[in-house]
Amino acid sequence: MTETPDSVTEAPETPNSEVDCLCPLGGVMDLLSRRYAMQLVCVVGAIGPARYGDVEAAFDGVSSSTLSARLDELVEAGILAREQYAEIPPRVEYELTDTGEELRDHLSPLIRWAEELDEGTISRTQE
Repeated sequence: MTETPDSVTEAPETPNSEVDCLCPLGGVMDLLSRRYAMQLVCVVGAIGPARYGDVEAAFDGVSSSTLSARLDELVEAGILAREQYAEIPPRVEYELTDTGEELRDHLSPLIRWAEELDEGTISRTQE
């Protein structure tokens, strides 16, 4: 039996606005889901202009290659600014850009929620 176009069942249409609203998240989530990315935004934001050693001290056990890669990616994305000073020894500082500050503001509720969730999980396990 051959199907005619009238007999083919079509999938229900999803409103484009529902699908389109998720598209811009792809690149942001790709960057922020990388190890230490969100923490770096928070640490650099908390320290202010931060030297590499200060940032490294905030992360126990992170490899320098991973930390350097994340910092470079956040600079390339326009979230961090990197300032290199012509001094001996060389000095490099990182700080949040306006976009980075905005991201940090948006991450704050997520961090608070994660802290509350963590506290609730700990208190439930101790009961």
